[in-house]
Amino acid sequence: MRKIGIIFGGSSTEHEISLMSAKSVIENLNKEKYDIYPIYIDKEGKWYKAYIQKETSEKNIEIENVVKYLKSLDVVFPVLHGKNGEDGTIQGMLEMLKIPYVGCKVLASSIGMDKVYTKIIFERAKISQTPYIHIQKKNNTYKIVKDNFEDENLELEKIIAKLKFPMFIKPSNSGSSVGVKKANNIEELERAIENASKYDTKILVEQGVNGKEVECAILDDGNKNNIVVSTVGEVLPAEEFYSFDAKYNIPESKTIIPAKLDDSQIEEVRKLAIRAFKAIDGSGLSRVDFFIENETNNIYINEINTMPGFTQISMYPKLFEAVGINYPELLDRLIESAII
Repeated sequence: MRKIGIIFGGSSTEHEISLMSAKSVIENLNKEKYDIYPIYIDKEGKWYKAYIQKETSEKNIEIENVVKYLKSLDVVFPVLHGKNGEDGTIQGMLEMLKIPYVGCKVLASSIGMDKVYTKIIFERAKISQTPYIHIQKKNNTYKIVKDNFEDENLELEKIIAKLKFPMFIKPSNSGSSVGVKKANNIEELERAIENASKYDTKILVEQGVNGKEVECAILDDGNKNNIVVSTVGEVLPAEEFYSFDAKYNIPESKTIIPAKLDDSQIEEVRKLAIRAFKAIDGSGLSRVDFFIENETNNIYINEINTMPGFTQISMYPKLFEAVGINYPELLDRLIESAII
């Protein structure tokens, strides 16, 4: 049997989501095929041999030699979301140790995590996006970063001149909608920028879209000519938008799989999802999110997630289940792609 390490936790704002994802992964792994080694990283960065099953009262045991422990495994599944887990950092460590791992490599992980840089890549790939403005906070001063990367002092009127309300304000390096706010007027815009700066010094302001939010999942078996793409699912958030609470804390949020779109729209979303995945040099897996505008049916890419959620309610495994790939089989294929 293969020895697989499931790494979860970490120091990011998505620590608790990582725990939920890892629990689902461990429950769905084929116990006849894998010896499972849960590895917990606490919020301070300490590594532990973990016991996350409810029926045990054993305490986690700190790993004395992390490198030696990792090298004793056949493959690693870093079920980590956010900074220091999904951003290329742990991927780089595993690359240096020559340990096979599930998911995107260093470049794709770092690009996919940084919303500003994914915007730049998607522009080059000619994938339509909503208008946006890039802001940086330096020495407690906010600057607008222009297309040529020169900057100018932030004036909210300049944002309003370029973008229409409602706007969405996001930390550039954050996931699960942590730190994301919707602004309907200049006062809310100012507060949302200040809030986003608590999570990152790079901030993205995007023009909102009146339309559907849809998602598509990618599975790469190691052969770039044989990328498997799921059907398309639609998100029906219980709040104004798909916030952190709407994703994980409010049961009224729903997903529709397949989305209520015509066949041509579904195929276009699937085609654009593959293009986005290739544009960031993706491998292993990703989930790609889009908006479809109500009035025009125009499709706009929102973002790409290189380590999407793996909880029981997460869209990634549900999308593949809808096309006949159940959760355990999906995990098998991801693990095999890591070892190729």
